[in-house]
Parts: sequence; structure tokens; C-alpha cells
Amino acid sequence: MSIDRREAIRMLTGVATALAVTPAEASVLRKLVATRQMAEPQFFTADEFRLVTMLADMILPADERSGSASDVGVPEFIDFMVIDRPDGQVPMRGGLAWLDLEAGERFGRVFAECAGSEREAILDDISWAGSAPAELSHGVVFFNAFRDLTATGFWTSKEGIEDLQYLGNRYRNAWRGCPPEQLRHLGIDPETIE
Repeated sequence: MSIDRREAIRMLTGVATALAVTPAEASVLRKLVATRQMAEPQFFTADEFRLVTMLADMILPADERSGSASDVGVPEFIDFMVIDRPDGQVPMRGGLAWLDLEAGERFGRVFAECAGSEREAILDDISWAGSAPAELSHGVVFFNAFRDLTATGFWTSKEGIEDLQYLGNRYRNAWRGCPPEQLRHLGIDPETIE
């Protein structure tokens, strides 16, 4: 399927709002994705899914604390999210097509076939709205929405929660109050608290 730049930009319109997800929705969706044995993507084509996986892993690669985005099922999460949000389907597909068009204009090949440094150059240019050239604004909107989905998918996974070292969902025998050193940091004398 060949898409020109104008069509890709039209498809990108509304991507940020169409793909926004609340933490509560992410938790429910993460559970659904975790229970679903996905042999192949339900929304994305095979080529699109490879690009989604590559892009998610560029955003959250494996490190010494945890695996990469694809290691914890983020591409599957994104596939599920896009199925669940029909208004986000065209913008997502348009964003992926835009990446290929931008890579084609700059380097003469699709994004996935570019060298790592070439892919990074494109993403560096669209990572932050304040520093991106105006002509890349549609790419910025797509990338910010994709990055948010990637982060949501990763940090709502069991591995992502462990990576955050989040303690809020654990049972506590007793509440002993705020530690004295934290109270002092807040300018409160621990001796004045009953």
C-alpha cells in the first residue's frame, strides 16, 4: 500500500486525542492483553507490526533492570488499543506511513530498513514539540501519542511495575506514619505530630 505525504498527514489528524488512554483503562486493557494469546496482530499488517515493535523498542529498550517494550508485550498492547479505539486507527496507520515517507525522503528507504543512526535522527527531530521544525509537526503529534501508548503499555505491565519499584499495591501490616526524615524534609518537626 502506497500513501503519499498529503494522505499520511490527513490520516494523522486527531492522533493524540484518538489514542489517549486513562490509567484505569490501561489497567483493564493490560489484563485483557495478558490473557489473550495473540498469534499475530489483529489490526496491524505484518510490516506495520514490525515497525510498531521496532519503534516501541527504540523508545523503551532493554536495560539492566527490565526487558524492552516488546519483551513485555507493548506491541500487542498497542495493537489491542488501536482495535479498541476505532477513531485512532487511521491516525496510527497514518503515523506509521509518515515515518516511512520521512525516511524515504531523507535516506531513500523505509524506516525499518534505515540504519540505527538514521532512525534515531528522525526520532530526535520529532521527539519534542518545542524543538521540532514546523514542517515535522504532524510527526511530533504522532510520536508523542505513540510514546505515551508505549509508556502506558510498559508501565502497566507486571515487569514495568517492578521496574518502577512501585510499592503501592502491596499489603502493609501497619501504618507507622510518615518517616521522620521525610517530615523534616517537608519542614515539619516530627515531635509535634501526635
